[in-house]
Amino acid sequence: MPTQRLELTWIGKEQRHRLEPRILLEEPARSYHAQHRVADSDLFDNRLIFGDNLLALKALESEFTGKIKCVVIDPPYNTGSAFTHYDDGIEHSLWLSLMRDRLELIHRLLAPDGSLWITIDDNEAHYLKVLCDEIFGRKNFVANVVWEKSDSPRMDAQLFSTRHDHLLVFAKNIDVFQINKFHPTEDNLPEHYDRADENGRAYYLKPLRAMGKADTKKDRPSMFFPITAPDGTLTYPMKEENIEGRWRWGEEKIQKEIDRIEWVYGRQGWTPYYRIYGDARASRPPETIWPHEEVGSNRTSKNEIKGLFVDERAFDTPKPEALIERILFLATNPGDLVLDSFAGSGTTGAVAHKMGRRWIMVELGEHCHTHIIPRLQKVIDNQDSGGVTKTVGWGGGGGFRYYRLAPSLLERDKWGNWVVSKQYNAAMLAEAMCRHEGFAYAPSETEYWAQGRSSERDAIYTTTQTLTAAQLAALSEEVGPGRTLLVCCGAWHGAADDFPNLTLKKIPNAVLDRCEFGRDDYSLQIAALPPQSPVPAIPPDAPPARPGKPRKAKQNPSDEPMLFGKGERMKDEV
Repeated sequence: MPTQRLELTWIGKEQRHRLEPRILLEEPARSYHAQHRVADSDLFDNRLIFGDNLLALKALESEFTGKIKCVVIDPPYNTGSAFTHYDDGIEHSLWLSLMRDRLELIHRLLAPDGSLWITIDDNEAHYLKVLCDEIFGRKNFVANVVWEKSDSPRMDAQLFSTRHDHLLVFAKNIDVFQINKFHPTEDNLPEHYDRADENGRAYYLKPLRAMGKADTKKDRPSMFFPITAPDGTLTYPMKEENIEGRWRWGEEKIQKEIDRIEWVYGRQGWTPYYRIYGDARASRPPETIWPHEEVGSNRTSKNEIKGLFVDERAFDTPKPEALIERILFLATNPGDLVLDSFAGSGTTGAVAHKMGRRWIMVELGEHCHTHIIPRLQKVIDNQDSGGVTKTVGWGGGGGFRYYRLAPSLLERDKWGNWVVSKQYNAAMLAEAMCRHEGFAYAPSETEYWAQGRSSERDAIYTTTQTLTAAQLAALSEEVGPGRTLLVCCGAWHGAADDFPNLTLKKIPNAVLDRCEFGRDDYSLQIAALPPQSPVPAIPPDAPPARPGKPRKAKQNPSDEPMLFGKGERMKDEV
């Protein structure tokens, strides 16, 4: 019997795209850098990629697999009205396929200690949680943060006035994932920091005797010993009913931090406490409810966009900079690499830049040019005074490089045959074949045929020429024994077996069946939906229906839609 597992199923889940590993082409005219270095920590290797984000994620795979520390995405919420005529769940199926394909690539790109943060609303949040469980593993679920996106109720709401969105957090590997904690300052300490020492440092007291689980001498015998009280008497960690307890600290730690011990005299005599100061030693974990007063609301973010683009209409669902700042504070440290493949208005990149994190953003819409680039230019030139600029102490500097996806490697000629695209030059073709064959593109300065490597001894050479037997013999001699060369060419003469250190492949035949060539858009395309099946007409010569109670058509159990995987259907039989 095959192993069964819980999984989310939907229409078309089995259908998989065969993505083409595109190369990225920089456009220096759209790249932007500060005129001079502002600080030693300035970062200039950030990337803004224009193109379909699924193809872009695939393009990043060869260079960035296992290197992204944090992914922050704000995907489409699938709440539009474009699916009015499709009431059979196909819109959810398309959306889940869209997300599944991207999440699988994101999972591969994340570093072992990396994390994914997704903002989503109630419409798809719970399906998305199960989908992420399947891709990341349920044990790697970290939290469902509730963000208060609205700072006032909607009085025209028919039922509930929706005030929150979800922020799903998943770790690549929960066993090594770490999250930064907040360090309270003197200005925002909780009320229970109700005391101050001789230097004015706020603190509160906690009993030195252990309380809770494993708090007896039997549990930790070495933690049961006397401490000398201010009047010289010996004090033991005794519990109620004269039960022997234990101290939180050992003797060595008590001697080392004796200045934190404070004695309080009560009805039972002297009791030792220890001080917890409101500084870096008193960090606290983040909570799962984020009010708008702390991280902003939709109103906040729209005002931020209006402040940057006075005459432009605000985005429908921008995210406030304070929200992204909190995510990046918790999940990253300066210099870490952050990815946002649904860049939108560019908030993630803008905040990451201000916080000293490296970033990659992907956006297909034209606002990549009309909004994201101008916004980042203002950040770099220190002309953006809004958002978290003052909070993080941003002063300008750094830069980014603009890339676009290369066109598809293959195109059809006038006879319908697949050929190498005319838009590709020799260097582009060599890099593309490295991607397809799993080589790192790294052209040698001394050996023209070594255009990429998979190891120190294995290289790849690409040319559109038809190679003669003499040319192959010369290549084989230059490669020499102990090394191998993959040769991708238009054709060759002679027997390939004559050269044991060469592997010969024809292009485009070598890659033709691997990918979907010629496709540039994998977004949610309503126009691509299959037509809705019409209700079958009743033939005029059909016999009349028999009177009586209609019977429900018997359905094949294998055709029934299931929320979870095969074999997990509820059964009537016991």
